[in-house]
Amino acid sequence: QVQLVESGGGLVQAGDSLRLSCAASGRSFSSNHMGWFRQAPGKEREFVAAIRQLTYYADSVKGRFTISRDNAKNTLYLQMNSLKAEDTAVYYCAARRSNGAYDRGYDYWGQGTQVTVSS
Repeated sequence: QVQLVESGGGLVQAGDSLRLSCAASGRSFSSNHMGWFRQAPGKEREFVAAIRQLTYYADSVKGRFTISRDNAKNTLYLQMNSLKAEDTAVYYCAARRSNGAYDRGYDYWGQGTQVTVSS
């Protein structure tokens, strides 16, 4: 049983920055991928970024977003810079309980945090 809790979302203007955090309960996931996904109204959930030994990013956020983790705190972060209106979505953190793909196959999900970017 794992719980993930996102925080840090909000309303910002295009060009602004936000830092999202995801606190994980109970256990370390240092050996497995953790990631961020997002879902905009009327769209499917999409992969944003992931981390294990390496980091991975969707093309739409490369150069603007940075994923990191603090294993001692069981916390995942997403630094979002140069935000665009199209980044508006509910952002979810996720964790895998086994090794595998970085863009799918996640087992644990947070409740989501809303990011709204006005233009």
